[in-house]
Amino acid sequence: MLRLTLAQMRRSLGRLTSAGIAIAIGTAFVAATLLAGGVMTRSSFDSVTALYAHADLVGLGDPVTLTESELAAVRRVPGVEAAQPTIIVNAELRHGGARAWSAAAVVSTDPRLEPQVVTSGAMPAADGQIALPAKLATRLRVGVGDDLTAQRSVFTPDPDAATATAGTSSDGAVGAGTWGTVDDTMTVVGLLDDPRGAYVQTGGAAVVTAADAARWAGAPSISEVTPEAVVIALAPGTDVGTARAAIAAAAPTLDVKTKDEAAKAKFAEITSGTDVFMGLVLAFAAVALVVASLVISNTFQVLVAQRTRTLALLRCVGADKRQLRRSVLTEAVILGGVASLVGLVTGVALAQIALMVLNGMSLDVPLPGTVSVTVWVVVAPMLLGTLVTVVAALVPARAASRVTPISALRPAEAPGGLVARGSRVRLAFASLLTIGGVALLFAGTPLVNRGDELLGLGVAVLGGAVSFVGVLIGAVLWIPQVVSLVGRTLARTGTSARLAAANTLRNPRRTAATSTALLIGVTLVAMMSTGAASARTTLGNSLDQQYPVDVMVSAVADTSGAPGALPAGVEPAITRVDGVGSVVPVRTTGARLGTPSGDATDATSWVTVRGLAPQDARTVMRSAAMFDGFADGTVLISPDVAKSLGVSAGDAVPVSATRGQSTTLRAVLGDVPDDFAFVTPSALQQIAPEAAVSELWVRLSDKEPATDVVPRIQDAVAETTVDITGAALARAQLQRVIDTLLAIVVGLLAVAVVIALVGVANTLSLSVLERRRESATLRAIGLSRRQLRWMLAIEGMLIAGIGAVLGTGLGLLYGWVGAATLLSTIGPVTLAVPWRDLGIVLVVALAAGLLASVLPGRAAARTSPVAALAVD
Repeated sequence: MLRLTLAQMRRSLGRLTSAGIAIAIGTAFVAATLLAGGVMTRSSFDSVTALYAHADLVGLGDPVTLTESELAAVRRVPGVEAAQPTIIVNAELRHGGARAWSAAAVVSTDPRLEPQVVTSGAMPAADGQIALPAKLATRLRVGVGDDLTAQRSVFTPDPDAATATAGTSSDGAVGAGTWGTVDDTMTVVGLLDDPRGAYVQTGGAAVVTAADAARWAGAPSISEVTPEAVVIALAPGTDVGTARAAIAAAAPTLDVKTKDEAAKAKFAEITSGTDVFMGLVLAFAAVALVVASLVISNTFQVLVAQRTRTLALLRCVGADKRQLRRSVLTEAVILGGVASLVGLVTGVALAQIALMVLNGMSLDVPLPGTVSVTVWVVVAPMLLGTLVTVVAALVPARAASRVTPISALRPAEAPGGLVARGSRVRLAFASLLTIGGVALLFAGTPLVNRGDELLGLGVAVLGGAVSFVGVLIGAVLWIPQVVSLVGRTLARTGTSARLAAANTLRNPRRTAATSTALLIGVTLVAMMSTGAASARTTLGNSLDQQYPVDVMVSAVADTSGAPGALPAGVEPAITRVDGVGSVVPVRTTGARLGTPSGDATDATSWVTVRGLAPQDARTVMRSAAMFDGFADGTVLISPDVAKSLGVSAGDAVPVSATRGQSTTLRAVLGDVPDDFAFVTPSALQQIAPEAAVSELWVRLSDKEPATDVVPRIQDAVAETTVDITGAALARAQLQRVIDTLLAIVVGLLAVAVVIALVGVANTLSLSVLERRRESATLRAIGLSRRQLRWMLAIEGMLIAGIGAVLGTGLGLLYGWVGAATLLSTIGPVTLAVPWRDLGIVLVVALAAGLLASVLPGRAAARTSPVAALAVD
């Protein structure tokens, strides 16, 4: 029987090729989705762990506390080759008339721990040497070998408090002493590039020695400066788990994590503890499995149904039912295995090509050079393609084996309508699946909101799959009715249109199968496009709340440690920069918050008070939600500060400036830093009339990337001593991550469109071939070749168009519910409609219906009526 099966496959190679193409594309889609998921996860993790370079382990804390003895103990752990605190300090750099306030990092003791790369020169090897980001060197007009001046503030405690000026030391304590500045001459020894965006928020960071960094921080040694993290490099072959446990024992205050664990922790902060990106990956993979299964099943069932006569003939020559079923299943295994292997190789190749294209687009997002082919990436597509092909062959093979040889060898009659009883059973079953699936679909969001992310996602995916299967099972009942309604409207336009509309009603099953082929693909496209657009809008809103101010330009503190005044020309210079939308000047002063009883002795009562009008906040901030309830007569403080003062929202809080008057304001609580407080300009005028404008809050216009506008702002004030912090750069970095993910999704959508095109082409081509006899009859009674081709074209576009419109509606529903399920824990979900993408899908669908009818239509038109009528 195996020899006979192989012979049948050789004779049916043309038909098997069409089914094999659908299987290969489906498995390629699954493989590409799984590989894209790996790229999405890897690129997302690499973007948020760029500061850790190629460290094997990362020590974190809130804050990181590590003594010199503990650091030495960590370095003595077997397998640890390097351990270094990640420290960021700041200083003003000057060269000629150019000035810049720059962050600086300590030179790494191991190249694996250095996130930046040298493009010219070398890293600092001795005190007094500095390596600069290439863009910063350009603004300062220096190169390798040039000298520049680094100015730092120094607080000197004075034992004679009677003649000293009150100041704030580097650790935040208030005491008596004098402030001054010290100039250090630094030699530029290298120029740097930041390929991973480790210092994107500060626009890059210079690199100096540990001793110079300690001096800039005003600390006696670098061990007295609080680090961002501790990065650790292990010797090759070292067991990470063993080294991690030993490091945790040597430094109990450190929370030792791998880079990926640190990335997950960072994403948890951004997404309120929900692994959204991993959820997106799992959702796309799950949907890919479901949709590929449906496409393969639909195509293969049509193929097996075409061979009913051949199977019946085998019954006549002695084959029993079991042999027939085994023959069909063997053919399905061979076809599914070969096509799945082709699809797997194709999917890997497509994913690698897409990755190469993305790497060549200069997205400024860390992307791996090659895709990572895991066991799951190989097994899942192969298993899926083979298994689904076999399952798709079960029902047709069983049906063919049940037909008696004599009845099967009779001429095939044109299929009529559905049997009433069968229709009722199908309708009931389809309704049950659809209603139950929709209920499960909407039940996923409450589960996610309760913290059961994986369970909620699984329930939602299951509900979507079940409801979609219900829609497909009932499609044979309702799709012909929809096509009939539209067809009656088109029938008025001419004979070809009237015949095309009638043809769609003659065989409801064929019409439903053809339309369903595109319905599946379009639903997938619309769902992913809608989900991606909603995810982008929702995540963008989340980023707006996390990074509400694009750029903040601040004056450097004066010699007393108090906020300084911005030079008069800074505001107009920044306002004139292309890409700047609005600029709001902010007056600040140091102040002390009192308790309701008037006492204020706790250190948390000392804050920097900013004067900002509510309307200005709404103008310049991406999200001004923190200012809800803020108005004249109120002071906006953080909940932690309010708790330390023993006040609640609405309580009276005495506010007294360091060198001014005092007033009592009503407390308003909001998500603001603990060392900040906000009052309206009129209230600030009461407590500190002399407070100067020390900050400019800048909102960019969104017409150009922040990575282009922020350097222009820096260039506009290059000869002024100001500190520019670019939250817009950090926001742009995370937005680029989202854009990269969406770019990968666009690639997946392209594959889905190809699946839809092949599906509708296969099904329509087979249906047209079945109707060669009736086409010949029409030619014999006077229908011209042009009218025949146009009739088939209208029929193809009608069925495909209906499938596309219905698929778009289903895709919108699934996309919105999926976005609400995945993103609900981040915050309010904004549902978006990607009008452009949906419009393209509808145009492509109509084109697919037209193209699918071209070759069969030409073949039917070229065949003479006599030859066509002679076909058995």
